[in-house]
Amino acid sequence: MNLVVVKLNARAFDHAKKLVEERQVVLDDRDEWSEHRPSAEEENRYLEQHGFAEYRKWYLGEDDEQNEENKGRYKFPYGDFEKVHRCGVLSAESRAGQYKHTDIELAVAHVHGMLEELS
Repeated sequence: MNLVVVKLNARAFDHAKKLVEERQVVLDDRDEWSEHRPSAEEENRYLEQHGFAEYRKWYLGEDDEQNEENKGRYKFPYGDFEKVHRCGVLSAESRAGQYKHTDIELAVAHVHGMLEELS
């Protein structure tokens, strides 16, 4: 069985912390991520305008087995390409724990704690 190894994207973690410090956040509820997360069309539009170097900043996990210019490489989104969404952070934290990506889970828990300090 081939296990997918998803590693913490440190650049995205730093980006998320900076956005929270700048209060570029939406303090929404856990259940709202399905409505607030970017659609595939929005992801593609963002990619066309900004490229993968900017796109990857919005995903706390990376699958090193995937090509850097493949959307499938990037996992655990936390925002809408403008702001950090609490619902996205909570979703990422839950999924990272579920799949035992401890480094990602700890990073997301840190961002979650920063968000709670704002509310």
